[in-house]
Amino acid sequence: MRTVKLQVQISVDGFVARPAGEMDWMTWNFDPALAQYINDLTDTVDTMLTGRVLYQGFAPHWESIPEGDPQYPFAQKMNALKKIVFSRTLKSLEWGNSELAKGSMEETVAHVKQQPGKDIIVYGGASTVAWLLEKGLIDELFLFVNPAALGRGLPIFECYQKFRLIEARGFACGIALLHYARA
Repeated sequence: MRTVKLQVQISVDGFVARPAGEMDWMTWNFDPALAQYINDLTDTVDTMLTGRVLYQGFAPHWESIPEGDPQYPFAQKMNALKKIVFSRTLKSLEWGNSELAKGSMEETVAHVKQQPGKDIIVYGGASTVAWLLEKGLIDELFLFVNPAALGRGLPIFECYQKFRLIEARGFACGIALLHYARA
């Protein structure tokens, strides 16, 4: 069965965004080792699960990266992924290889996990990720802890859960990776 992996940037105090969704605190100047780690992680997946808000930010960004830009090879990976979007309001999707989830999140994740293919990556806003975590639908967490504390913001952990550490690693840009599996 395929593994569902969460990849998320998070603050030291456990938030994925400021209270109004601002992400200006994130470290974007990735060092080469971190960029390679993310690139390698992306190579293990062929399907993305995401919520509406992140989808609407990702689509125009990754589609607009021109050939010759250093991010172009990674953008091509993002554009090629199958994308399943959880939304109650979107009626159609423009980004290639995208489809609206049919049925509940639980039914969708169970169905996708049974399909042949590589693993599945979750990129989502706080509410989508929190719900998937609460329901036990994410198997592994790749938490990219940024060197910033927000004081308050949007959490993804809203209930008690236990995890098993697989890897902890620091990068020169100040981000620390915490890779966990569900205990």
